Amino acid sequence: MTRSIEVYTEAGTKRVFAGALDWPGWCRAAKDEAGALAALVAYGPRYASILAGGPGEAGGDELTPPAQPGALRVVERLPGGSGTDFGVPSRPPAADQADLDPSETERLARILKASWSALDRAAAGAQGVTLRTGPRGGGRDLAKILGHVLEAEQAYVGQLGSRPPKSDGAPTYVETEREAALQAFIAGASGRPMPDPRQTKRPWTPRYFVRRAVWHVLDHAWEIEDRARPDP
Repeated sequence: MTRSIEVYTEAGTKRVFAGALDWPGWCRAAKDEAGALAALVAYGPRYASILAGGPGEAGGDELTPPAQPGALRVVERLPGGSGTDFGVPSRPPAADQADLDPSETERLARILKASWSALDRAAAGAQGVTLRTGPRGGGRDLAKILGHVLEAEQAYVGQLGSRPPKSDGAPTYVETEREAALQAFIAGASGRPMPDPRQTKRPWTPRYFVRRAVWHVLDHAWEIEDRARPDP
C-alpha cells in the first residue's frame, strides 16, 4: 500500500496553499483547499523531476508523485493572512520547529541546491526569448525575475540571523550569495554560531528557511519555463 503524503494547508480569505511537509518547495495554491491539493498533485511530477535534476543535487531523494489528491493527508491547517492572499505562503507548519540531524540537514541542503540548478536551467533556456505576459507571471522580464529571486533570498538569509554578503555587481555574486545562504542554513541546523550574525527579532527555523527559499526559487523557475513557451 502506498504511504500517504503528509501535507499542511494555509488558508487566507482569497487563496489557500497546500505544501508537502517532507518536500520543501512542493507547495501550490488555489482558491480553496480542494483546488490547492489538486494543484499540488498536478505539480508532483514537475517537482520530482527537480529532485532528479542532476549529479550532486537531490540525487537519491526519489519521490513517487501521487496521481490523485486522495493520496495526500492534511495533518495541519494554518490560518493565513494578507501574505497568503497576496500569493506567498507565510506561516510555518509546526513540523518546522523540529531539530535537524546531520542526515536530514544534508538532504534539505541537496534540495535547496537542486532548486538553484532548476532556476539556472530555466534561465538558460529562456535566454533571448521574450517572456509572454499574462496571468502566469505579469510583466517582469528575465533579468528582473532573477534579480527579484536574489533579493528575496538575501532577505531570507537575514531571517535566519545572518548577514548576506554585499553585492559587488560581479556575475559570480550569485554563487557567493548561495554559498553564504547554504552555510547559514547548515550553521543554524547544527547549532553552530551563525556566520556574520545580525540581530533578528523572530528568526526563522532552518527547516522553514529551506521550505520558503525552495518554494520561491521553484515558483519563479516554473514561471520562467511557462512564460518562455509559446502561448498555447
